[in-house]
Amino acid sequence: MTAGNIISRLLGAIYVIPWYAWMGANARNANSLFSMGYNVYALFLMISTAGIPSAIAKQIAHYNSLNEYKVSARLFKQSLMLMGGIGVVSAGIMYLASPALAAGNPALIPVMRSLSVAVLIFPIMSAIRGFFQGNHNMMPTAISQIIEQVARVFYMLLATFIIMKVMNGEYTTAVVQSTFAAFIGMIGAIGVLGWYLYKEKPVFSYLVAHSDDNISISPMNIFANIAKDAIPFIIVGSSVTILKIFDQYTFFSIMESFTNYTKNQLYALFSVFSANPDKLTMVVIALATSLSSTALPLISEAYTLKDRQGLAKLITDNLQLFCFIMFPATVGMISLAYPLNTLFYEPSHLGSSVLIEACISGVVIGLYMMSSSTLQGLGKHKATLKYLVFGFIIKVLLQVPFIYFFEVYGPLLATTVGLGLATFLILRDIHEISNFDLGLVLRRALLILLLCMGMLVTVLLSRFIFGLFLSPEHKITSFILVLLVAGVGGVTYMILSLKIRLADKLLGRKVAGLRRKLHIK
Repeated sequence: MTAGNIISRLLGAIYVIPWYAWMGANARNANSLFSMGYNVYALFLMISTAGIPSAIAKQIAHYNSLNEYKVSARLFKQSLMLMGGIGVVSAGIMYLASPALAAGNPALIPVMRSLSVAVLIFPIMSAIRGFFQGNHNMMPTAISQIIEQVARVFYMLLATFIIMKVMNGEYTTAVVQSTFAAFIGMIGAIGVLGWYLYKEKPVFSYLVAHSDDNISISPMNIFANIAKDAIPFIIVGSSVTILKIFDQYTFFSIMESFTNYTKNQLYALFSVFSANPDKLTMVVIALATSLSSTALPLISEAYTLKDRQGLAKLITDNLQLFCFIMFPATVGMISLAYPLNTLFYEPSHLGSSVLIEACISGVVIGLYMMSSSTLQGLGKHKATLKYLVFGFIIKVLLQVPFIYFFEVYGPLLATTVGLGLATFLILRDIHEISNFDLGLVLRRALLILLLCMGMLVTVLLSRFIFGLFLSPEHKITSFILVLLVAGVGGVTYMILSLKIRLADKLLGRKVAGLRRKLHIK
């Protein structure tokens, strides 16, 4: 699941390099337009689907643990009907409301309408993914994510190249086709998921045939159970997107009140703090979402079976895995912020500084997403919503003063503080419910930070050496520099974690085979 999520996110980030270059002088405006359209689109996706896959996975895992596979099968069929209807309604609303949602920017209207087509089919695709995740089968979701991104990126780059380089067309037309690519990607993903359903049908049929059949539940009760779980997941799952939209609709007016920037300059600054770093930091945040979506059915199952010891161990392991993966990835991105910004966009000290801030914020956002999903898996929906509202209020209160004092850095800083406080409260509740080993998590987190510091020394040293003949001011040399330095850092972290046996404890016994091959004692 993690591999599929990371690969799809990487594909979703790498396309930026040629896409941004082909946009020419309008690159920043094109990226801002693309990002603003996607923010609203992401909110519609969240509202129409975000809670459903998690709710379906949670419900199916619950009934499967009771050997009620017939109920699970009926729940899946009913959810497909429900999601089909939601897709039609959501797509229609987004299409018709596009002029109002564009907030006076006529170029945004066709962008949003091209994205509304994808909203039509995304709910059904999400329901199928939730079904597989509830059955602890992560492969279909992972493969479909990769195929979705391959198809999307291929169409996006092909259309952009033809419009901008062959036809010398308008960048706004290229952005519209780039956003329409989301629909093309989903067609590919639906095909993959359909093939897996066909392939796994004999297994599901056998389980249904040998179900206990001690529970009878009506379609209305099925919808009620899904809605009961889905609504909190929808709100919490939409939280980061809601904060981004809040930035989108407040940043310009606040900055205009305090500064003398022109409209074009403000669009460029919005691109610097919102559109540009998102493409890179979401690759890292995808690690956290993978952990949370994969762990949710397991947490729900352990909680249902009252396996307190197993529940505590699962949460303890997840938090350690989060640190093991997120910390080195974040440190690596921070140390390579300038050449990464050059590679994907352009040489810019401001852009690289904001990227560093976004990386730090990404750790907080990732931990919030994982911990909030965990608390919901424990059935504490009201508490999760309460802490989200608290974090959002903090964000709103800090938005104006932070933008006044820190300008382009302000919105991300306000988000970090708001979600950071919410995460603290969520983890406190999770500890009270599960009694996970907080001491072990803190000790391992400190150990991982020390490993990251060791990795950072080799990263900075190698960057200095390679930087003597590879300039971070040019895309090709930045690409080579990033590959070489990231390779040195990755190998260093791997060797250190294998040397002290930390990788064995967190990733399993198979890691011992890797150590033997590398002759690490």
